[in-house]
Amino acid sequence: MKIKFKINGKETQVEAPPAWTLLKILREKLNLTGTKEGCGRGECGSCTVLIDKKPVNACLVLAGQIQGKEILTIEGVACEKLHPLQNSFIEEGAVQCGFCTPGMIMSALALLNENKKPALLEIKQAISGNLCRCTGYQKIIKAIKKAALKLN
Repeated sequence: MKIKFKINGKETQVEAPPAWTLLKILREKLNLTGTKEGCGRGECGSCTVLIDKKPVNACLVLAGQIQGKEILTIEGVACEKLHPLQNSFIEEGAVQCGFCTPGMIMSALALLNENKKPALLEIKQAISGNLCRCTGYQKIIKAIKKAALKLN
């Protein structure tokens, strides 16, 4: 099937079987490998992208569901320089093995796009679908708080 959508601000068309997931399209058709496959069941959040500005697990979205949608991946977050959220992750040591980082950043970005001054509970809720085995989440939360301050 032919699918037309916008990816990272660019109109795109791909051909893919209907049973393919957005994750597979991103990685195998578009060579956008920043979005990671973790569990493949929508439980870990490592494949989080934004579809029409909302965070979703790319492993659960079928090819036909992206027709006409606007998708933002980690590759589209930074333009000419890193986004303040990305810088904050680096500054606060919230990037360790890095596997969960793209999904965490995408979930946090969705939050900060909607809420410029999130409370601690709102930050925790926003990243609750993203698993991290390295940081214990404290550095990630601190990085999101710092980015919120930078963006205001």
